[in-house]
Amino acid sequence: MEGRDALRAAASVAGRAAALKVGAIGSAVLLIFLLIVGIIGMSSGSKALADACGGRGMPGAELPSDLGDGSAQLPGESTRKDQIKNAQIIDETAKERGLSGRATLIALMTALQESTLLNLDHGDLDSIGLFQQRPSSGWGTKAQIMQPKYAATMFFFGGDSGDPPGLTDIRGWETMPLGAAAQAVQRSAYPDYYDRHEGPAREIARLGAIDLNRAGTSTGNPGPGGTPGTQGPRTNRCDTNPGTPGQPGQPFHDGLAGWPANVKNPRSTEGAIAWAKAEAQNGGSEWYRACLAFVARTYGWGASGVSFAIDHYYQMPPEMKHDKDRNPPAGALMYWETGSRAGHVALYLGGGMIASNDIKRPGYIDIVPATDIETKWGATYVGWAPPYFPQGG
Repeated sequence: MEGRDALRAAASVAGRAAALKVGAIGSAVLLIFLLIVGIIGMSSGSKALADACGGRGMPGAELPSDLGDGSAQLPGESTRKDQIKNAQIIDETAKERGLSGRATLIALMTALQESTLLNLDHGDLDSIGLFQQRPSSGWGTKAQIMQPKYAATMFFFGGDSGDPPGLTDIRGWETMPLGAAAQAVQRSAYPDYYDRHEGPAREIARLGAIDLNRAGTSTGNPGPGGTPGTQGPRTNRCDTNPGTPGQPGQPFHDGLAGWPANVKNPRSTEGAIAWAKAEAQNGGSEWYRACLAFVARTYGWGASGVSFAIDHYYQMPPEMKHDKDRNPPAGALMYWETGSRAGHVALYLGGGMIASNDIKRPGYIDIVPATDIETKWGATYVGWAPPYFPQGG
């Protein structure tokens, strides 16, 4: 209202035409000012977002200044030489271990996405190296991961115990789409990003005289004693970012146990697994819709102290919840959303198998593939947690 009153006052003094002219000039100045502020604001916002980005599959590290247009596709001369050298090391590792050129191609696509195929000594959280592998997730020590040959060997073969899994641990990797195979190893929060690097990877292979059509086996030869070196202590088995859920029926792999110190149960992990197997073989029909009661009983508790299975997961301390992670240790509790209030929980026995009620026979415990909960019930896998029963009794 004040602006309109002022305009009327101006019109009464200088005339309507003059007022309109002044108003037009003022509007133009205001528009220019807003555009400048907006451009600056958008630039600042973009920079902040870029600096904040990171995580597996989304490089968040500062890249070399000669990286051309800032992408892996159009690097400067020095960077391209480094990429070719690293690509040749990756391929030599694959070739020495009997893997195909396709394995090399998947590794090159992965490294281009994770690090632009450069051996970075920094990244998101503690991620480093060609594949942005994390010491805290079991890929090795920092010194080991910074050796391209070691990093490539870990990408192809994973840890000695299958945790973390490498490419050759992924069932059917040789016939999977290239990006899907990369994602199965990396478990990135950006699963669709690997495929965009197939073209650049093939070009680097051409420049490095790498034969991507080379034949090989699906398992290769990890070599004597498995992967080189020993893995450092595991402070946190899961990535900070949730993993991807995978497809129903995608295999589960065994992780390592190492429960937190406050996970204490009347029965040990080994004892719980043995009890569950015995119940599957000789037990009765009292477990109908009693999945949480069953897993609590496996660890020696009379009751879990929680009403619904899915609540038991969501009430876990954040550091104990491994959302969507398909590498539970034997003895872990695995949880699914089923569309009902209660959800479902089962005991992971290892080797991709679980002890679950109602899956084959209502009320009984049976040992089945963990993937059956997804494929037969259409449930959504939520994640796994250690056998923590703070309200158990």
